Amino acid sequence: MPSDVIPSAFGQVLYGSKYKLRQTRGTFGLGGKMAVLYGQITTHGQTRIISSTGTSKMCEYILMMDIQKNRPIVLKHKIHNNKSRWHGTIVEFTTEADYPRAMPKILDYLKQTAIVVPYANLTFVDPRGRLYKFERATTQMPKPPTETSPHPHGIDIETLKRMIEATKSRTMRDFMRRHFQRVGETTAKKFLKFADVGERKNPRKLSQDEIVRLVNAIKRYDGFLSPDASCLSPLGIELLKTGIRKELNPEFVAVHQRRPAAYSGFPFIVEVGVAYGGEIPVTDRILLYRFANRIPLLFDEASDVSYKVTNELMNWRHYKVLPDAPIAVFVHICSLKIPYKTVGKEFIADRPEVEHEVLNALREVARQLAIFLSRKHHMEREKKRLDVFSKYLPKIAAFSARLAGKEKIPDVKKLLRSIAKYVEEGSEEGEGAEGSD
Repeated sequence: MPSDVIPSAFGQVLYGSKYKLRQTRGTFGLGGKMAVLYGQITTHGQTRIISSTGTSKMCEYILMMDIQKNRPIVLKHKIHNNKSRWHGTIVEFTTEADYPRAMPKILDYLKQTAIVVPYANLTFVDPRGRLYKFERATTQMPKPPTETSPHPHGIDIETLKRMIEATKSRTMRDFMRRHFQRVGETTAKKFLKFADVGERKNPRKLSQDEIVRLVNAIKRYDGFLSPDASCLSPLGIELLKTGIRKELNPEFVAVHQRRPAAYSGFPFIVEVGVAYGGEIPVTDRILLYRFANRIPLLFDEASDVSYKVTNELMNWRHYKVLPDAPIAVFVHICSLKIPYKTVGKEFIADRPEVEHEVLNALREVARQLAIFLSRKHHMEREKKRLDVFSKYLPKIAAFSARLAGKEKIPDVKKLLRSIAKYVEEGSEEGEGAEGSD
């Protein structure tokens, strides 16, 4: 992190990239500051931050937060030599916590993080001194997300007012072209005619009522192109497969990535995976892993759209999945704005557009799972038949030889070997099968 922003980034609430439209892990930059603030409230401890962008210098801050004035208090600031060109950020603080109670969720969060970011090394030493390591399984990383302009259908009155206050455009036509994605000359003219707003009108001279009418006209107009999803950074089929294999070692895994879709002017991409067998525990329900912009969602599972699709809309018997099957479902949604249902950001609302994409993606991987299970059950039947042949065929051969009055008993081992080879090859093919992309 740049040295000059560190005090505000960790010591000032609502300081962050909240006005940029980009796929991010957070929205208002509250997570780190709330952790630091809670540590200060419970232990009155200081926070130590060391950071370097890879240059020959690295900075060290020791700070606290002035809660009343919402500003950082810098207690110490040092610059150190960085001969190794190390880059990264270290944050140290002390907090009061109930670790025995929180331990299962902490470990679950780390495990799920290791699934969704298989290119990262995670190391955790708990308060009892136990070491947990989640090593990376690949060095491949998805492309980073890019910043983009808002889509017209994704704005509200307050956002439009801020855009008008900051714009350098002197005409509404130029304002529409410059500040909204996928709005060109022709689209801007057609919309302004639809909204009954002059093309040459200065946006700064719009009254409050005119701004309200303009936003209402934007929401009614259906001539805008769909949002551009090139700014998004999905995990990708291979990386999600790698993460699932690394942490659960399943017999079978299939992943499907849907084409970009949109809701309320915000593009989103749904990635769904299904895994069977291996280290997946057998429970009375399907194990569900939920992710939003590569963040594990641990709480309020029953309120999430993925839970509704997995447990209410899917008929798993149609895909040959029995109630006690060791099966896990993985749902990852990436978007510029995740449609969370509450400010807690623990579960995703059942928006019709999102529900449709999750359901279709889950049906795709479930079809691939059904093919695998059909082959697996077929080979199990063949193995049982082989066991019967191995047990009774030598006896039948001996009995037949006596009936025919022959002393030499026919050799049935060659026949059994050919049957065993056929079953073994089919079994390996079934167990190694994976869903297509």
